[in-house]
Amino acid sequence: MIPLLLVLLLAIVLFGVGFAVKALWWIALVVLVLWLLGFLVRGTTAGGGRGRWYRW
Repeated sequence: MIPLLLVLLLAIVLFGVGFAVKALWWIALVVLVLWLLGFLVRGTTAGGGRGRWYRW
């Protein structure tokens, strides 16, 4: 009974990790698109194309 529970627990943990990794990939993709849009829009409008949209 214990080995069966361990296998079930391992399957649940691996499923959770797989879902979290997939969600993180989607979040990273959205952030990348927003960053590129901000970079392109700000670079063409502010100060004749010299503006930076980030503070550092």
